[in-house]
Order: sequence, then structure tokens, then C-alpha cells
Amino acid sequence: MAENQNLENDMEQEEMTVTLTLDDGEELECVVLTIFEAGGRDYIALLPMEEEEGEEGEVYLYRYMEDADGNPSLDNIEDDDEYEIVSDAFDELLDDQEYDELVGEDEE
Repeated sequence: MAENQNLENDMEQEEMTVTLTLDDGEELECVVLTIFEAGGRDYIALLPMEEEEGEEGEVYLYRYMEDADGNPSLDNIEDDDEYEIVSDAFDELLDDQEYDELVGEDEE
């Protein structure tokens, strides 16, 4: 029975991807790691797919917004202070997630 539940969870958690167009015109396919709130705004964390295969890659952080129809858009974070707040919030989110995974393993 537990195997079926795990399979269903895996199917529900299909990776969402975003294609970024960089300043030099290069397109980069990224996996959406999470959308989170920091300092009263929403942000998104993206991981380039080429680096997902076990390499420690650079995570891209952007402002995340949705229009009235629910269409998402991203905006660069250009202020150093804002980027610091967002980066710290993302690091804290990762720390919490790792803690939850460790506690979950101990309970099994």
C-alpha cells in the first residue's frame, strides 16, 4: 500500500520548468525549486537543468508575480539589500527542509 502512495506522490510532484532568456540571448531551461515569500514579496528559485545531475549548481533567484489572469512573470532583483534578504530567506528555507528530511528519516 505504501508503494502506491509513493508512486502517486511522485506523479503529483512532476517538475515544473521555466525557460529563461539570458542577456546574451541564450535560452536556459530551469527547474522550479520553489516559490517563496520574503520581505512582503514573492520570489522564485530556479535551478538550471544541466546542473541538476548531481553537480552543485548556481540557483537563480527572481521576483515572482502573477497578473490578474494568473499568468506568471519574473523580474530581476537589482538591489543588493533586497537580494541579501531573498538569499537569506531561501537559505533558511533549505535549512528547514533539510531538518524536516532528517527528522522524517529518524521516525521511519
